[in-house]
Amino acid sequence: MNRFLRWLGIAVVIFIAAPLVIVVPMSFSNARSLQFPPPGYWLGYYQAYFTDWSWLRPTWNSILIATATTVLTMALVVPATFALVRHRFRGKGIADLMMLMPLAVPHIVMAVGYYSYFGSFGIVHTHLGVILAHTCLSVPIAFLVLSANLKGFDRTLERAALSLGASPTRTFIHITLPILRPGLIISALFAFIQSFDETVVAIFISGRNAETLPRKMFDSIRQEADPVIAVISTLLFAAVILGVTAPLVVARIRNKRARLAAA
Repeated sequence: MNRFLRWLGIAVVIFIAAPLVIVVPMSFSNARSLQFPPPGYWLGYYQAYFTDWSWLRPTWNSILIATATTVLTMALVVPATFALVRHRFRGKGIADLMMLMPLAVPHIVMAVGYYSYFGSFGIVHTHLGVILAHTCLSVPIAFLVLSANLKGFDRTLERAALSLGASPTRTFIHITLPILRPGLIISALFAFIQSFDETVVAIFISGRNAETLPRKMFDSIRQEADPVIAVISTLLFAAVILGVTAPLVVARIRNKRARLAAA
């Protein structure tokens, strides 16, 4: 049974990773469209990506929009989470439901609503419109992560600090914030990824000047299947691998230095 589960797990991993493995050699292909296996290899499409402003502009737009979305999301989620988790008030159940509503509503429905609503304010096809729309989609994810951390928080630490004369502000900065830092970082990371990866709403809200990278990739594969898409996919895959392995490497180096210092 254990052997069966082991092979089943390996099969699932291969099934999930196979498309990623295929994309990498395709990014070095010299074919004029997406083709696997590649007829030949070169770096021409990497050069095309890093020298073509039609690809670089959406990339910078996505980074800018995702960063602004993360900041705005955390500015809204942190106080809302403290209010909903630690306090009781009339309408709390409705507030909880509204915070999670974007997770239950299909993105295409949200996109149509944003397009009509933001159009009345004249912010469709602008960076601000995309940031606001992405913030609405990122809030429930960040809220779920942060609320889970806050529910497990031991409030006796705060009470001890307050009893020793610390002000609520100093208690939050020196006690609450350091303990919740991992949850805050993860919440911000999920908000950034949600915004950077979002496509459906961006198709409706973003215009030529606010075009995001996922929308550019969608338009490109729909029109001409530009191999540069494989280059971008490979770079994003490498960024994910680097983001996952870097903390592990840093932790291992710190542990090694600690053992050497103890010896």
